[in-house]
Amino acid sequence: MSSKSKILIIRLSSIGDIVLTTPVIRAISQQLDVEVHFLSKPAFFRVLVHNPYIDVLHSYDDRESLKEIDFDAVIDLHNNLKTFLLKRNLKGKHSSFFKLNIEKWLLTTFKINRLPNKHIVDRYLDAVAFLGVKNDGKGLDYFIPDGTQLPASFSDLKDNAYIAFVIGGQHSTKILPAHKVIEVLSKISYPFVLVGGPEDKQRGEEIISVLDRGINACGFLTLDQSSLLVKNARLVITNDTGMMHISAAFSKDIISVWGNTAPVFGMHPYLANERSTMVENVDLWCRPCSKIGYSKCPLGHFKCMNEIDANEIVKLCEKSF
Repeated sequence: MSSKSKILIIRLSSIGDIVLTTPVIRAISQQLDVEVHFLSKPAFFRVLVHNPYIDVLHSYDDRESLKEIDFDAVIDLHNNLKTFLLKRNLKGKHSSFFKLNIEKWLLTTFKINRLPNKHIVDRYLDAVAFLGVKNDGKGLDYFIPDGTQLPASFSDLKDNAYIAFVIGGQHSTKILPAHKVIEVLSKISYPFVLVGGPEDKQRGEEIISVLDRGINACGFLTLDQSSLLVKNARLVITNDTGMMHISAAFSKDIISVWGNTAPVFGMHPYLANERSTMVENVDLWCRPCSKIGYSKCPLGHFKCMNEIDANEIVKLCEKSF
């Protein structure tokens, strides 16, 4: 057994939110002589398992075993009822990040903005300030395991010479509609590849069939392979989704497109490079309508995405090429 002090970090989900915890993980590991433990759901271990700054990875399914470990500190970066109940039975000093739920409710319900101008990563870091940990300014981490390769069908893509267009998202109101993706790509001559999960495969095929060019990678690659595809791209166009944060970890040129959510919530690309840009419809009274997203527009018009100016995105693409 290690004689080092043990610190447990909790973030149960999801891909993007876990990537946003990586500056905390790294800072604790590098700045303190401790053993770093991380608790998450097994479905998201793929984001964490190759992180060299994590000493022990725990499954939420086996959370009862944590009661036997003498933690010196428990850092809750999820902060919901599940983690509250869990922490009650764990040893060590507890610290949680502040979720600002009231402020988010005021903004989505009454359009009253009381949110601080502070990224969620910096609020995560506030939760570990009592340990003497400071922001090292190195941004996000995502570790692609050695040996990860793309299938031979992607061999025509030359590194740093194509656009990775991330067409997926956890909620429909955060996803740029297919007709808008087609409108943007029809005005661009650069090679492109569509990135997404299995749920985006059919939509990707529809886009490719209309344009009669490009590659649909949706549903064909692992998360690490998709991340490698993004890492090797010249430019990433993306919705507000986990791959947006992975792109930021690689310091890519990012054009992030925002629907019913908004950068003001503090979850925009963290420490994005100077060529990165956020595109949003700022003139709608109904936006933002949710801190997360919906399966469909509550008002039925979906103007936040349908009225995105495709020409603006095209012009921004030119700056990267």
